Amino acid sequence: MLLISAVAQQATPPQTDSSYIDAQGTAHVTRVVPVPRTISPEAQARLARPASDAAVPQTLEQRRTGTDKWQVGAGEKSRAIYPVTIEIRTIAGVPVRVVDPIDATPLHPDRVLINLHGGGFNSDSGSFTESIPIANLTHTRVIAVLYRLAPEHPFPAAVDDVVAVYREVLKTYKPANVGIYGTSAGAILTGEVAVKFKQLGLPLPGALGIFSGMGDFSLQGDSFAMYALNGLSGHLDIPGPPRDTEYVGTTNPKDPVLSPMYADVHGFPPTLFITSGRDLLLSGSTTMHRAFLRAGVDARLIEFEGLPHAFWNDVSLPESKEAYGYMAEFFSKELGR
Repeated sequence: MLLISAVAQQATPPQTDSSYIDAQGTAHVTRVVPVPRTISPEAQARLARPASDAAVPQTLEQRRTGTDKWQVGAGEKSRAIYPVTIEIRTIAGVPVRVVDPIDATPLHPDRVLINLHGGGFNSDSGSFTESIPIANLTHTRVIAVLYRLAPEHPFPAAVDDVVAVYREVLKTYKPANVGIYGTSAGAILTGEVAVKFKQLGLPLPGALGIFSGMGDFSLQGDSFAMYALNGLSGHLDIPGPPRDTEYVGTTNPKDPVLSPMYADVHGFPPTLFITSGRDLLLSGSTTMHRAFLRAGVDARLIEFEGLPHAFWNDVSLPESKEAYGYMAEFFSKELGR
C-alpha cells in the first residue's frame, strides 16, 4: 500500500524526497516530480497548472449538471476539428447518440462502432468527446449508448442496456464489422459486456477498445493510491477498501461480469488498451491487459508518458490527436476481417 503525502499549496513546499515504510508496509512518501520534457509543450502546460488538494464535495445533481455542461462544450471543440453529424435516437428502447462522418458516401457503411461513455457510471463525460473524433477518422458510424446510470440503476442495468442495443445492431451488421469501446467507466463496461455476450452465446464483436479501464472491483491497483483524476494534482483520499458501491450495489465484487478479471476471456476479439503514466487506472489497465494476454487474446497496450486519466478528452493536446489516431487505425484494420 502506498500513501503519498499531499502538500496543499504551501509557500515553501518540500524540496527533497522522503520515504518511510511503516510496520504494515505502507509507504509514506514525498516526491518532487518535475514536469516531464518528454511530452508536448501543451501537455507540459496542462500538468503545470496549480491545483488545490482540498476536497470539493459535490451532490450528484451538481456533478451531473457540471459534467453535462463540460461535455457539451468539449464536444463542440471536438466537432470543430473533427466534423460529424449527431442525432438522438432510440435503439431497443435505449437512448443513443448516432454520430456519423460527414462523407456523402461513408467509407465503411457496412461497419459500426459502439461507444460506451465514461463518467464514473453516474454521469456522461464522453458521449460526445469519445465519439466525434473516432467517427470522423474512421469514416464509420458511431453509436454512443446513453445507458442507465447509478445510483438509481446499479449493475447490471448498464450492461443490460448495451446488450439490448447490441442485439438490435446485429440485425443490421455482421458481428465482425462491429467494434465496441469506451473510456474509464465505459472501458470497464466494454469488458463487462464482452463477458456477458459470451455468457449469452451471442457472437462477439470484431474488436474491443479499453481505454483507461480496469476489470476488478474487489481490489484497487497501486496507481489508484498515487494519482488523482488529474494525476499528481488535486485532491486524493487516503487509500481504503475498494468502493463504488453505488454502481456495484449488492453484487459480489468478484462476479465475472462485473469484474472480468474473474471471467473466461479466451476467444475474445483483438483488444486495444490505452492508458497513461499518471492515470489513476494505470494499474487496472495494465493488469487487465496481462489477463487478456494470458488467455491468448490479441491484446495490445499503448501507454502515454506523464499524462493523467483519459487525457484524450482534451482535444487541444497533440497527444490526444495521436491517441485518436491509434484508436481509429486499430478499428479500421481489425473490423471486417
